[in-house]
Amino acid sequence: MQLEIKFKSIAMRWFVNIFLIVAIIICLVAVAFSVLFGTMQTQRIEALANDYAYEFFALSGTSRLTFKDTAIAIAGEFEHKDKIEVQVIDRNGNVVVSTTGFQSAGEQMPDYEGAKKNGNTAITKLRTPSGEHIMSCTTMLYDTNGKLLGAYRWVTSLKRADRVTGAFTGTMTVAAIAILAFFGLSGLYFIKSIVRPIRDVSNIARKIAMGDFESRIEINKNDEIGELCDTINYMASELSRAENLKNDFISSVSHELRTPLTAIRGWGETAKMSVGFDEELVNRGLDVVLSEADRLSSLVEELLDFSRMQTGKISLVTQPLNISRLLTESVDMYMELSKKQGIELIYTPPANELQVMGDTNRLKQVFINIIDNAVKYTESGGQVLISQLEEEACVRISVRDTGVGIPAQDIDRVKEKFYKANKTVRGSGIGLAVADEIIRQHQGLLFVESTEGVGTNVTVVLPVYEPEKPEAEEAAAETENNDLKEQENG
Repeated sequence: MQLEIKFKSIAMRWFVNIFLIVAIIICLVAVAFSVLFGTMQTQRIEALANDYAYEFFALSGTSRLTFKDTAIAIAGEFEHKDKIEVQVIDRNGNVVVSTTGFQSAGEQMPDYEGAKKNGNTAITKLRTPSGEHIMSCTTMLYDTNGKLLGAYRWVTSLKRADRVTGAFTGTMTVAAIAILAFFGLSGLYFIKSIVRPIRDVSNIARKIAMGDFESRIEINKNDEIGELCDTINYMASELSRAENLKNDFISSVSHELRTPLTAIRGWGETAKMSVGFDEELVNRGLDVVLSEADRLSSLVEELLDFSRMQTGKISLVTQPLNISRLLTESVDMYMELSKKQGIELIYTPPANELQVMGDTNRLKQVFINIIDNAVKYTESGGQVLISQLEEEACVRISVRDTGVGIPAQDIDRVKEKFYKANKTVRGSGIGLAVADEIIRQHQGLLFVESTEGVGTNVTVVLPVYEPEKPEAEEAAAETENNDLKEQENG
Protein backbone atom coordinates (compact mmCIF):
# COMPACT_ATOMS: atom_id res chain seq x y z
CA MET A 1 0.00 0.00 0.00
CA GLN A 2 2.82 2.37 0.83
CA LEU A 3 4.41 1.77 -2.57
CA GLU A 4 1.11 2.42 -4.36
CA ILE A 5 0.76 5.73 -2.54
CA LYS A 6 4.27 6.70 -3.61
CA PHE A 7 3.57 5.79 -7.23
CA LYS A 8 0.33 7.76 -7.18
CA SER A 9 2.14 10.72 -5.72
CA ILE A 10 4.51 10.68 -8.71
CA ALA A 11 1.53 10.88 -11.09
CA MET A 12 -0.10 13.56 -8.94
CA ARG A 13 3.08 15.66 -8.86
CA TRP A 14 3.36 15.30 -12.63
CA PHE A 15 -0.32 16.30 -13.02
CA VAL A 16 0.00 19.36 -10.78
CA ASN A 17 3.47 20.52 -11.78
CA ILE A 18 3.39 19.80 -15.52
CA PHE A 19 0.08 18.72 -17.00
CA LEU A 20 -2.04 21.32 -15.19
CA ILE A 21 0.31 24.14 -16.15
CA VAL A 22 0.46 23.00 -19.78
CA ALA A 23 -3.35 22.65 -19.85
CA ILE A 24 -3.79 26.19 -18.54
CA ILE A 25 -1.31 27.55 -21.08
CA ILE A 26 -2.98 25.71 -23.98
CA CYS A 27 -6.45 26.92 -22.88
CA LEU A 28 -5.21 30.49 -22.56
CA VAL A 29 -3.61 30.30 -26.00
CA ALA A 30 -6.79 28.85 -27.52
CA VAL A 31 -8.94 31.57 -25.91
CA ALA A 32 -6.51 34.29 -26.97
CA PHE A 33 -6.49 33.09 -30.59
CA SER A 34 -10.28 32.82 -30.63
CA VAL A 35 -10.71 36.34 -29.23
CA LEU A 36 -8.09 37.68 -31.64
CA PHE A 37 -9.79 35.98 -34.59
CA GLY A 38 -13.19 37.34 -33.52
CA THR A 39 -11.75 40.84 -33.15
CA MET A 40 -10.15 40.62 -36.58
CA GLN A 41 -13.49 39.55 -38.09
CA THR A 42 -15.26 42.44 -36.40
CA GLN A 43 -12.63 44.94 -37.55
CA ARG A 44 -12.83 43.60 -41.07
CA ILE A 45 -16.64 44.00 -41.15
CA GLU A 46 -16.35 47.47 -39.63
CA ALA A 47 -13.82 48.55 -42.26
CA LEU A 48 -15.96 47.23 -45.12
CA ALA A 49 -19.11 48.87 -43.75
CA ASN A 50 -17.35 52.20 -43.41
CA ASP A 51 -16.13 51.91 -47.00
CA TYR A 52 -19.63 51.03 -48.23
CA ALA A 53 -21.29 53.89 -46.33
CA TYR A 54 -18.65 56.50 -46.98
CA GLU A 55 -20.57 58.04 -49.90
CA PHE A 56 -23.12 59.33 -47.36
CA PHE A 57 -20.35 61.51 -45.92
CA ALA A 58 -21.02 63.76 -48.96
CA LEU A 59 -24.09 65.06 -47.03
CA SER A 60 -21.73 67.18 -44.97
CA GLY A 61 -21.36 69.55 -47.96
CA THR A 62 -25.13 70.29 -48.13
CA SER A 63 -27.32 72.76 -46.28
CA ARG A 64 -30.34 72.28 -44.09
CA LEU A 65 -32.63 72.90 -47.09
CA THR A 66 -31.01 70.36 -49.40
CA PHE A 67 -30.00 67.79 -46.71
CA LYS A 68 -33.12 65.64 -46.88
CA ASP A 69 -33.44 65.59 -50.69
CA THR A 70 -29.77 64.79 -51.14
CA ALA A 71 -30.02 61.97 -48.57
CA ILE A 72 -33.00 60.45 -50.38
CA ALA A 73 -31.15 60.66 -53.69
CA ILE A 74 -28.00 58.98 -52.35
CA ALA A 75 -30.05 56.26 -50.62
CA GLY A 76 -31.90 55.55 -53.83
CA GLU A 77 -28.68 54.96 -55.75
CA PHE A 78 -26.93 52.99 -52.95
CA GLU A 79 -25.45 49.76 -54.40
CA HIS A 80 -24.69 47.78 -51.20
CA LYS A 81 -28.19 47.41 -49.83
CA ASP A 82 -27.74 43.66 -49.56
CA LYS A 83 -24.71 44.07 -47.30
CA ILE A 84 -25.54 46.91 -44.92
CA GLU A 85 -28.40 49.20 -44.08
CA VAL A 86 -27.71 52.95 -44.02
CA GLN A 87 -30.01 55.41 -42.28
CA VAL A 88 -29.87 59.19 -42.54
CA ILE A 89 -30.94 61.02 -39.38
CA ASP A 90 -31.79 64.74 -39.15
CA ARG A 91 -30.56 67.02 -36.38
CA ASN A 92 -33.68 66.25 -34.32
CA GLY A 93 -32.93 62.54 -34.26
CA ASN A 94 -35.56 61.48 -36.76
CA VAL A 95 -34.71 58.98 -39.49
CA VAL A 96 -35.05 60.82 -42.82
CA VAL A 97 -34.44 57.85 -45.11
CA SER A 98 -33.20 54.22 -44.94
CA THR A 99 -31.64 52.19 -47.72
CA THR A 100 -34.00 49.30 -46.85
CA GLY A 101 -37.02 51.44 -47.74
CA PHE A 102 -38.71 51.20 -44.33
CA GLN A 103 -38.02 52.53 -40.88
CA SER A 104 -38.29 50.74 -37.54
CA ALA A 105 -40.28 52.64 -34.99
CA GLY A 106 -38.79 52.84 -31.51
CA GLU A 107 -35.50 51.33 -32.60
CA GLN A 108 -32.71 51.59 -30.01
CA MET A 109 -29.76 53.58 -31.30
CA PRO A 110 -27.07 53.68 -28.58
CA ASP A 111 -24.43 54.40 -31.18
CA TYR A 112 -26.33 57.54 -32.24
CA GLU A 113 -26.49 58.71 -28.65
CA GLY A 114 -22.78 58.11 -28.28
CA ALA A 115 -21.91 59.96 -31.49
CA LYS A 116 -24.20 62.83 -30.55
CA LYS A 117 -22.50 63.04 -27.18
CA ASN A 118 -18.91 63.07 -28.48
CA GLY A 119 -19.84 65.03 -31.64
CA ASN A 120 -18.09 62.61 -33.99
CA THR A 121 -18.48 58.84 -34.46
CA ALA A 122 -19.59 56.01 -32.22
CA ILE A 123 -19.88 52.28 -32.86
CA THR A 124 -21.65 49.59 -30.89
CA LYS A 125 -22.72 45.95 -31.02
CA LEU A 126 -26.08 44.77 -29.72
CA ARG A 127 -28.86 42.28 -30.22
CA THR A 128 -32.17 43.17 -31.75
CA PRO A 129 -35.48 42.20 -30.08
CA SER A 130 -35.52 39.21 -32.45
CA GLY A 131 -32.14 38.09 -31.10
CA GLU A 132 -30.03 38.97 -34.12
CA HIS A 133 -26.51 40.13 -33.38
CA ILE A 134 -25.74 43.39 -35.19
CA MET A 135 -23.14 46.12 -35.38
CA SER A 136 -24.10 49.77 -35.88
CA CYS A 137 -22.09 52.95 -36.34
CA THR A 138 -23.20 56.61 -36.39
CA THR A 139 -21.19 59.49 -37.87
CA MET A 140 -22.28 63.10 -37.22
CA LEU A 141 -22.57 65.47 -40.23
CA TYR A 142 -21.88 69.22 -40.23
CA ASP A 143 -22.22 71.93 -42.91
CA THR A 144 -19.39 74.13 -44.07
CA ASN A 145 -20.04 76.52 -41.20
CA GLY A 146 -19.75 73.75 -38.64
CA LYS A 147 -23.46 73.64 -37.86
CA LEU A 148 -25.07 70.25 -37.21
CA LEU A 149 -27.03 68.87 -40.15
CA GLY A 150 -27.72 65.38 -38.85
CA ALA A 151 -25.98 62.01 -39.13
CA TYR A 152 -25.78 58.83 -41.13
CA ARG A 153 -25.87 55.45 -39.46
CA TRP A 154 -25.00 52.06 -40.91
CA VAL A 155 -26.19 48.73 -39.51
CA THR A 156 -24.90 45.27 -40.50
CA SER A 157 -25.57 41.74 -39.26
CA LEU A 158 -22.80 39.84 -37.41
CA LYS A 159 -24.47 36.48 -37.95
CA ARG A 160 -21.96 35.28 -40.52
CA ALA A 161 -19.04 36.66 -38.56
CA ASP A 162 -20.29 34.87 -35.43
CA ARG A 163 -20.62 31.67 -37.40
CA VAL A 164 -17.05 31.91 -38.75
CA THR A 165 -15.72 32.86 -35.33
CA GLY A 166 -17.63 30.00 -33.71
CA ALA A 167 -16.22 27.55 -36.24
CA PHE A 168 -12.69 28.80 -35.55
CA THR A 169 -13.26 28.60 -31.79
CA GLY A 170 -14.55 25.06 -32.18
CA THR A 171 -11.52 24.12 -34.22
CA MET A 172 -9.22 25.62 -31.60
CA THR A 173 -11.10 23.76 -28.86
CA VAL A 174 -10.77 20.43 -30.69
CA ALA A 175 -7.08 21.12 -31.35
CA ALA A 176 -6.49 22.01 -27.68
CA ILE A 177 -8.28 18.85 -26.52
CA ALA A 178 -6.27 16.75 -28.99
CA ILE A 179 -2.99 18.31 -27.81
CA LEU A 180 -3.91 17.80 -24.15
CA ALA A 181 -4.98 14.22 -24.83
CA PHE A 182 -1.72 13.46 -26.65
CA PHE A 183 0.33 15.17 -23.93
CA GLY A 184 -1.60 13.38 -21.20
CA LEU A 185 -1.29 9.92 -22.78
CA SER A 186 2.40 10.38 -23.55
CA GLY A 187 2.93 11.68 -20.02
CA LEU A 188 1.16 8.70 -18.49
CA TYR A 189 3.21 6.36 -20.67
CA PHE A 190 6.37 8.14 -19.57
CA ILE A 191 5.34 7.91 -15.91
CA LYS A 192 4.58 4.21 -16.26
CA SER A 193 7.96 3.70 -17.91
CA ILE A 194 9.47 5.15 -14.72
CA VAL A 195 7.11 3.64 -12.16
CA ARG A 196 7.30 0.07 -13.48
CA PRO A 197 11.13 -0.17 -13.20
CA ILE A 198 10.96 1.55 -9.81
CA ARG A 199 8.45 -1.07 -8.67
CA ASP A 200 10.79 -3.81 -9.91
CA VAL A 201 13.74 -2.15 -8.20
CA SER A 202 11.74 -1.86 -4.96
CA ASN A 203 10.64 -5.49 -5.05
CA ILE A 204 14.15 -6.77 -5.75
CA ALA A 205 15.60 -4.44 -3.10
CA ARG A 206 13.16 -5.91 -0.57
CA LYS A 207 14.25 -9.43 -1.51
CA ILE A 208 17.90 -8.44 -1.18
CA ALA A 209 17.17 -6.83 2.20
CA MET A 210 15.59 -10.14 3.30
CA GLY A 211 18.75 -12.05 2.35
CA ASP A 212 17.96 -13.24 -1.19
CA PHE A 213 21.23 -12.08 -2.78
CA GLU A 214 20.63 -14.08 -5.95
CA SER A 215 17.74 -11.86 -7.08
CA ARG A 216 18.50 -9.67 -10.09
CA ILE A 217 16.67 -6.92 -11.96
CA GLU A 218 16.15 -7.42 -15.68
CA ILE A 219 17.74 -4.46 -17.44
CA ASN A 220 15.77 -3.28 -20.49
CA LYS A 221 16.84 0.34 -20.60
CA ASN A 222 20.01 2.22 -21.43
CA ASP A 223 19.17 5.33 -19.41
CA GLU A 224 19.59 6.38 -15.77
CA ILE A 225 17.05 3.78 -14.62
CA GLY A 226 19.02 1.08 -16.42
CA GLU A 227 22.16 2.35 -14.71
CA LEU A 228 20.35 2.21 -11.35
CA CYS A 229 19.26 -1.38 -12.03
CA ASP A 230 22.80 -2.31 -13.02
CA THR A 231 24.12 -0.73 -9.81
CA ILE A 232 21.62 -2.64 -7.67
CA ASN A 233 22.52 -5.89 -9.45
CA TYR A 234 26.19 -5.13 -8.75
CA MET A 235 25.33 -4.38 -5.13
CA ALA A 236 23.53 -7.74 -4.86
CA SER A 237 26.57 -9.51 -6.32
CA GLU A 238 28.89 -7.78 -3.85
CA LEU A 239 26.54 -8.58 -0.96
CA SER A 240 26.39 -12.20 -2.07
CA ARG A 241 30.18 -12.34 -2.24
CA ALA A 242 30.47 -10.66 1.17
CA GLU A 243 27.94 -13.12 2.60
CA ASN A 244 29.93 -16.07 1.26
CA LEU A 245 33.15 -14.58 2.62
CA LYS A 246 31.48 -14.01 5.97
CA ASN A 247 30.27 -17.62 6.11
CA ASP A 248 33.73 -18.88 5.15
CA PHE A 249 35.24 -16.62 7.77
CA ILE A 250 32.90 -17.88 10.49
CA SER A 251 33.64 -21.46 9.48
CA SER A 252 37.38 -20.79 9.42
CA VAL A 253 37.42 -18.95 12.75
CA SER A 254 35.26 -21.66 14.33
CA HIS A 255 37.79 -24.23 13.20
CA GLU A 256 40.68 -22.08 14.37
CA LEU A 257 39.05 -21.76 17.80
CA ARG A 258 37.98 -25.39 18.07
CA THR A 259 41.47 -26.83 17.35
CA PRO A 260 43.35 -25.16 20.25
CA LEU A 261 40.37 -25.57 22.58
CA THR A 262 40.31 -29.29 21.82
CA ALA A 263 44.05 -29.53 22.47
CA ILE A 264 43.75 -27.54 25.70
CA ARG A 265 40.89 -29.69 26.96
CA GLY A 266 42.56 -32.96 25.98
CA TRP A 267 45.98 -32.16 27.41
CA GLY A 268 44.39 -30.53 30.47
CA GLU A 269 42.54 -33.73 31.30
CA THR A 270 45.66 -35.82 30.59
CA ALA A 271 47.82 -33.62 32.81
CA LYS A 272 45.21 -33.71 35.58
CA MET A 273 45.12 -37.51 35.58
CA SER A 274 48.92 -37.70 35.48
CA VAL A 275 49.58 -35.45 38.48
CA GLY A 276 51.71 -37.42 40.97
CA PHE A 277 52.34 -40.24 38.53
CA ASP A 278 54.13 -38.81 35.45
CA GLU A 279 55.56 -35.32 36.01
CA GLU A 280 57.14 -35.28 32.54
CA LEU A 281 53.74 -35.84 30.91
CA VAL A 282 52.20 -33.17 33.14
CA ASN A 283 54.85 -30.63 32.12
CA ARG A 284 54.42 -31.56 28.45
CA GLY A 285 50.66 -31.11 28.75
CA LEU A 286 51.04 -27.73 30.45
CA ASP A 287 53.42 -26.60 27.71
CA VAL A 288 50.82 -27.54 25.09
CA VAL A 289 48.06 -25.77 27.04
CA LEU A 290 50.13 -22.59 27.34
CA SER A 291 51.11 -22.76 23.65
CA GLU A 292 47.54 -23.22 22.51
CA ALA A 293 46.37 -20.46 24.88
CA ASP A 294 48.88 -18.12 23.25
CA ARG A 295 47.53 -19.18 19.87
CA LEU A 296 43.97 -18.40 21.00
CA SER A 297 45.06 -15.05 22.39
CA SER A 298 46.77 -14.22 19.09
CA LEU A 299 43.61 -15.10 17.14
CA VAL A 300 41.39 -13.02 19.44
CA GLU A 301 43.82 -10.09 19.16
CA GLU A 302 43.71 -10.43 15.37
CA LEU A 303 39.91 -10.30 15.45
CA LEU A 304 40.01 -7.23 17.70
CA ASP A 305 42.46 -5.56 15.33
CA PHE A 306 40.13 -6.29 12.45
CA SER A 307 37.21 -4.77 14.37
CA ARG A 308 39.30 -1.67 15.08
CA MET A 309 40.26 -1.48 11.41
CA GLN A 310 36.59 -1.59 10.38
CA THR A 311 35.73 1.28 12.72
CA GLY A 312 38.91 3.23 11.93
CA LYS A 313 40.12 2.97 15.51
CA ILE A 314 43.50 1.29 15.01
CA SER A 315 45.77 3.47 17.12
CA LEU A 316 49.49 3.86 16.58
CA VAL A 317 52.10 4.91 19.14
CA THR A 318 54.82 6.10 16.79
CA GLN A 319 58.43 6.78 17.63
CA PRO A 320 61.76 6.42 15.85
CA LEU A 321 62.65 2.72 15.85
CA ASN A 322 65.34 0.45 14.44
CA ILE A 323 63.46 -1.40 11.70
CA SER A 324 66.43 -3.74 11.05
CA ARG A 325 66.50 -4.91 14.67
CA LEU A 326 62.72 -5.31 14.72
CA LEU A 327 62.83 -7.45 11.57
CA THR A 328 65.62 -9.58 13.06
CA GLU A 329 63.55 -10.23 16.19
CA SER A 330 60.58 -11.28 14.05
CA VAL A 331 62.72 -13.66 11.98
CA ASP A 332 64.28 -15.24 15.10
CA MET A 333 60.79 -16.24 16.28
CA TYR A 334 60.43 -18.57 13.26
CA MET A 335 63.92 -20.03 13.06
CA GLU A 336 63.18 -23.10 15.19
CA LEU A 337 59.71 -23.64 13.67
CA SER A 338 61.07 -23.56 10.13
CA LYS A 339 63.82 -26.09 11.04
CA LYS A 340 61.22 -28.46 12.51
CA GLN A 341 59.16 -28.23 9.29
CA GLY A 342 62.22 -28.77 7.08
CA ILE A 343 62.08 -25.27 5.65
CA GLU A 344 65.25 -23.24 5.06
CA LEU A 345 64.74 -19.74 6.49
CA ILE A 346 67.41 -17.44 5.01
CA TYR A 347 67.97 -13.98 6.42
CA THR A 348 71.07 -11.83 6.26
CA PRO A 349 70.92 -8.76 8.52
CA PRO A 350 71.70 -5.55 6.58
CA ALA A 351 75.03 -3.81 6.99
CA ASN A 352 73.38 -0.47 7.81
CA GLU A 353 70.69 -0.32 10.42
CA LEU A 354 67.79 1.93 9.38
CA GLN A 355 65.25 3.85 11.38
CA VAL A 356 61.58 4.46 10.60
CA MET A 357 58.89 6.40 12.41
CA GLY A 358 56.41 3.76 13.54
CA ASP A 359 54.67 1.66 16.16
CA THR A 360 56.95 -1.17 17.30
CA ASN A 361 54.20 -3.63 18.20
CA ARG A 362 52.15 -2.99 15.08
CA LEU A 363 55.08 -3.32 12.67
CA LYS A 364 56.23 -6.47 14.46
CA GLN A 365 52.68 -7.80 14.06
CA VAL A 366 52.94 -7.16 10.29
CA PHE A 367 56.31 -8.93 9.96
CA ILE A 368 55.16 -11.91 12.01
CA ASN A 369 52.01 -12.22 9.89
CA ILE A 370 53.95 -12.14 6.61
CA ILE A 371 56.66 -14.58 7.79
CA ASP A 372 54.05 -16.88 9.31
CA ASN A 373 52.17 -17.00 5.98
CA ALA A 374 55.40 -17.74 4.11
CA VAL A 375 56.31 -20.63 6.44
CA LYS A 376 52.72 -21.88 6.56
CA TYR A 377 52.32 -22.11 2.77
CA THR A 378 55.80 -23.58 2.10
CA GLU A 379 56.23 -27.32 2.09
CA SER A 380 59.15 -29.23 3.62
CA GLY A 381 62.32 -28.75 1.60
CA GLY A 382 61.32 -25.27 0.50
CA GLN A 383 62.91 -21.90 1.23
CA VAL A 384 61.86 -18.59 2.74
CA LEU A 385 64.19 -15.73 1.82
CA ILE A 386 63.93 -12.47 3.80
CA SER A 387 65.83 -9.35 2.72
CA GLN A 388 66.04 -5.67 3.55
CA LEU A 389 67.25 -2.97 1.15
CA GLU A 390 67.46 0.81 1.27
CA GLU A 391 66.46 2.74 -1.85
CA GLU A 392 65.38 6.35 -2.42
CA ALA A 393 64.79 7.28 1.24
CA CYS A 394 62.75 4.11 1.73
CA VAL A 395 63.37 0.72 3.23
CA ARG A 396 62.15 -2.27 1.21
CA ILE A 397 61.54 -5.48 3.15
CA SER A 398 60.87 -8.57 1.05
CA VAL A 399 59.67 -12.02 2.19
CA ARG A 400 59.93 -14.51 -0.68
CA ASP A 401 58.92 -18.17 -0.40
CA THR A 402 58.87 -21.22 -2.65
CA GLY A 403 55.43 -22.28 -1.48
CA VAL A 404 52.23 -23.21 -3.29
CA GLY A 405 51.73 -19.69 -4.66
CA ILE A 406 48.46 -17.88 -5.31
CA PRO A 407 46.24 -18.40 -8.40
CA ALA A 408 46.17 -15.45 -10.81
CA GLN A 409 42.43 -14.90 -10.29
CA ASP A 410 42.96 -14.53 -6.53
CA ILE A 411 46.06 -12.33 -6.42
CA ASP A 412 44.11 -9.04 -6.48
CA ARG A 413 41.88 -10.12 -3.60
CA VAL A 414 44.27 -11.61 -1.05
CA LYS A 415 44.31 -8.33 0.91
CA GLU A 416 40.52 -8.25 1.18
CA LYS A 417 38.90 -9.02 4.53
CA PHE A 418 37.83 -12.66 5.05
CA TYR A 419 39.36 -13.75 1.74
CA LYS A 420 41.44 -16.95 1.67
CA ALA A 421 42.85 -18.19 -1.62
CA ASN A 422 43.78 -21.53 -0.03
CA LYS A 423 41.10 -22.81 2.33
CA THR A 424 43.01 -25.99 3.27
CA VAL A 425 45.54 -24.10 5.41
CA ARG A 426 44.79 -22.70 8.85
CA GLY A 427 44.09 -18.99 9.19
CA SER A 428 41.24 -16.52 9.57
CA GLY A 429 41.77 -14.67 6.30
CA ILE A 430 42.03 -11.24 7.92
CA GLY A 431 45.71 -11.10 8.90
CA LEU A 432 46.91 -9.67 5.59
CA ALA A 433 44.04 -7.15 5.49
CA VAL A 434 45.03 -5.89 8.95
CA ALA A 435 48.71 -5.83 7.94
CA ASP A 436 47.92 -3.79 4.84
CA GLU A 437 45.94 -1.27 6.90
CA ILE A 438 48.77 -0.93 9.43
CA ILE A 439 51.34 -0.31 6.68
CA ARG A 440 49.05 2.30 5.08
CA GLN A 441 48.83 4.13 8.39
CA HIS A 442 52.63 4.19 8.43
CA GLN A 443 52.56 5.96 5.02
CA GLY A 444 53.91 2.80 3.41
CA LEU A 445 52.90 0.22 0.83
CA LEU A 446 52.39 -3.55 0.87
CA PHE A 447 52.71 -5.51 -2.40
CA VAL A 448 51.89 -9.15 -3.08
CA GLU A 449 53.37 -10.92 -6.13
CA SER A 450 52.84 -14.62 -6.71
CA THR A 451 52.90 -17.41 -9.26
CA GLU A 452 50.90 -20.55 -8.58
CA GLY A 453 53.19 -23.53 -7.95
CA VAL A 454 56.30 -21.31 -7.84
CA GLY A 455 55.98 -19.11 -4.76
CA THR A 456 54.96 -15.75 -3.33
CA ASN A 457 56.82 -12.52 -2.67
CA VAL A 458 55.40 -10.01 -0.17
CA THR A 459 57.09 -6.61 -0.11
CA VAL A 460 56.73 -3.87 2.49
CA VAL A 461 57.99 -0.37 1.70
CA LEU A 462 58.32 2.20 4.50
CA PRO A 463 59.79 5.73 4.50
CA VAL A 464 63.13 6.03 6.29
CA TYR A 465 63.15 8.32 9.31
CA GLU A 466 65.67 11.15 9.13
CA PRO A 467 65.99 13.08 12.43
CA GLU A 468 66.08 16.83 12.16
CA LYS A 469 69.53 18.32 12.74
CA PRO A 470 69.90 20.99 15.43
CA GLU A 471 70.26 24.52 14.09
CA ALA A 472 73.85 24.76 15.33
CA GLU A 473 74.84 21.59 13.48
CA GLU A 474 73.11 22.82 10.32
CA ALA A 475 74.95 26.16 10.53
CA ALA A 476 78.30 24.41 11.09
CA ALA A 477 77.67 22.06 8.17
CA GLU A 478 76.72 24.97 5.95
CA THR A 479 79.87 26.90 6.97
CA GLU A 480 82.01 23.84 6.27
CA ASN A 481 80.46 23.47 2.83
CA ASN A 482 81.09 27.14 2.06
CA ASP A 483 84.73 26.82 3.16
CA LEU A 484 85.23 23.80 0.93
CA LYS A 485 83.77 25.71 -2.02
CA GLU A 486 86.08 28.68 -1.39
CA GLN A 487 89.12 26.40 -1.21
CA GLU A 488 88.14 24.77 -4.48
CA ASN A 489 87.64 28.17 -6.14
CA GLY A 490 90.92 29.48 -4.70
